[in-house]
Amino acid sequence: MAFLALLVAPLGAAAQAPANDFPTEARADYVFACMAANGQTAEILRKCSCSVDVVASILPYDRYVEAETILTMRQGVGRQATMFRAANFEEPVADLRRAQAEGEIRCFN
Repeated sequence: MAFLALLVAPLGAAAQAPANDFPTEARADYVFACMAANGQTAEILRKCSCSVDVVASILPYDRYVEAETILTMRQGVGRQATMFRAANFEEPVADLRRAQAEGEIRCFN
């Protein structure tokens, strides 16, 4: 029985891990961009770190990547960039904006 419990314990731990956990690189990228926009202080570091945690708790990582990709593609020029400005790409971006607004409310006020 104890052996069985040891085998099942790692599976339970994996099942409890949040499905929307952002990779460290994505979190760091978010924090660097946030600090670039808000200042390079220890206080802003804490607020930006809090903000990405809020975003990650609201938005699944794949939805975050989708929205970030759309925003990046919109910065381009030409027909491809125009395509990403179409209305059918608004929902993922709106979801990201709402999550970021929640992060700002919780962490910057």
